[in-house]
Amino acid sequence: MTLRRRANAVAIVLIVAAVSLNAQQPDPKSPSGASDSAKDPHVAQPERPTVATHAGTVAPGWLEIETGVERDRIDPSNTLISTPTVFKLGLADRVQLGLFGTVVRPPGSSAALGDLAVGVKWRIVDDAPLLGDFAVLPAIKFPTGSAQTGTKTTDESILLISSHDLGSVAMDINVGFTHRGGDGATTPTSATLWTVSFGGPFGGPFGWVAECYGYPGTSGPAGASPIVAVLGGPTFTARPWLVFDAGVIIPVTGPQPHALYAGAVYNVGRIWGSRH
Repeated sequence: MTLRRRANAVAIVLIVAAVSLNAQQPDPKSPSGASDSAKDPHVAQPERPTVATHAGTVAPGWLEIETGVERDRIDPSNTLISTPTVFKLGLADRVQLGLFGTVVRPPGSSAALGDLAVGVKWRIVDDAPLLGDFAVLPAIKFPTGSAQTGTKTTDESILLISSHDLGSVAMDINVGFTHRGGDGATTPTSATLWTVSFGGPFGGPFGWVAECYGYPGTSGPAGASPIVAVLGGPTFTARPWLVFDAGVIIPVTGPQPHALYAGAVYNVGRIWGSRH
């Protein structure tokens, strides 16, 4: 995988809030986290390590932080390290602000700040026929990274999120589209993604996650081949408000590197407003 193609993938992950490097398992009754503030607002609602997210939103006035580290094996002698992080702030019932950023260390280079993004997740409906808990996540990414750690474009994206509880197992389906500025000479002007992810309890504080995701091929001078990959790993709920995870990412097709990830999600608590 070329460094530019990897930078593109990192940027897409930031836009759609998928690179959280965390798995979801905090509430056995609602593993997807979609039935969030109606239950305990201090229960963490982790998202997925790559592109998938759930329809749940943080309770109004509450702050949650997800962060982690991912190691991508570009080739036998080169690796890329990234630290995707998202700050999630509840703005209102069913509405959540997300601030996304990462530090990236490309092969042979020093670590530097990657592109920053901001998005708003709006959960439109719960328990709808076919759609389940359904949310939309529009976002914008800014060209704050360097030529090695970002795409140097301003990007607009939209992510559609459908979450379902299948007994004790959560299923999340995401479909997204990104439009980038620029002339497409170094970065494709449009890109899409899809993902299907699952998570559930394993026993005691332990859980599991599994995901299949893809970036369909892009066109133009900077076009790239399609990517399909799978990931999986365990989760550990240390406290209702603190969840850890780790796992592997394995390419099925296309220029996706093998990768290892680990992360944590911490529900900080209420930072404004009166307590219930």
